[in-house]
Amino acid sequence: MTTTTTTTAAGETGATPAAGESGATSELRLPHLDVLESEGIHIIREVAAEFERPVLLFSGGKDSVVMLHLARKAFWPAPVPFPVMHVDTGHNFPEVMAYRDDVVERFGLRLVVASVQEYIDDGRLRERADGTRNPLQTVPLLDAIVGNRFDAVFGGGRRDEEKARAKERIFSLRDEFGQWDPRRQRPELWNLYNGRHKPGEHVRIFPLSNWTELDVWEYVEREAIDLPSIYLSHEREVFLRNGMWLTPGDWGGPRDGEPVERKIVRYRTVGDMSCTGAVLSAASDISEVIAEIAVSTITERGATRADDKLSEAAMEDRKREGYF
Repeated sequence: MTTTTTTTAAGETGATPAAGESGATSELRLPHLDVLESEGIHIIREVAAEFERPVLLFSGGKDSVVMLHLARKAFWPAPVPFPVMHVDTGHNFPEVMAYRDDVVERFGLRLVVASVQEYIDDGRLRERADGTRNPLQTVPLLDAIVGNRFDAVFGGGRRDEEKARAKERIFSLRDEFGQWDPRRQRPELWNLYNGRHKPGEHVRIFPLSNWTELDVWEYVEREAIDLPSIYLSHEREVFLRNGMWLTPGDWGGPRDGEPVERKIVRYRTVGDMSCTGAVLSAASDISEVIAEIAVSTITERGATRADDKLSEAAMEDRKREGYF
């Protein structure tokens, strides 16, 4: 009896009975983290081959850290062949900024910074009444894309995070104004990605689209990836606002009637201090975080990001304007 070995687009291999033979197919399946890793590396290499000037958004958050790890694997032992970019709100967690700078130096990366504070200082943007600068990132981001002539921009968005992100393709076309139109999305069949775009347009790339929060943490554990310390439990001064534990700072918190307390907390996601809440947690290592996430029924953005709660369609409205 003879068999033939087949390989699927997902990286699975199996022995298929020859013509005329019967019986069940014997398949050897890769662990799901290997499948996700293989897909992510394939996407990153595809972008490097198709586009002239890619850039990877790097905030120091766990998703961008994993995305950078995949990029380093994709081109190892050569260095990552494109720069990383951070849209700096000026209200970032100090631990995350220190981590960002350490990673850039350690791996010899070229860092592009788009500063919200600079736009406020010269009058191109104005502070919001609620103090949060997350929605203000769109203009500096789009200006940096145009100014540096980036034609592909890697982002760490995942479909499980939020319903608007669940609509997004892996290759997501943006028009000459940086805006997203869900009706212009292209089919992605058999891992074939269409990167065609007109002059002035660019494509957002999401290598982690098919990952879940739990996948990210299990991959971090397997690969022994360092993350900013605020992802693990620590004692911190926080205050309660609208059901979220926020960190005091120059951004405008706390207000009168919002007492500061010391709590054991950690962060599930990293963003602007004014809209990123901590969760009460004693998870002090990756395995304990994984155990917490495995039983959670709320996504990290749903639980800890106030900017996603501005309206029912807050994320989709910002994505249409050019936000990630």
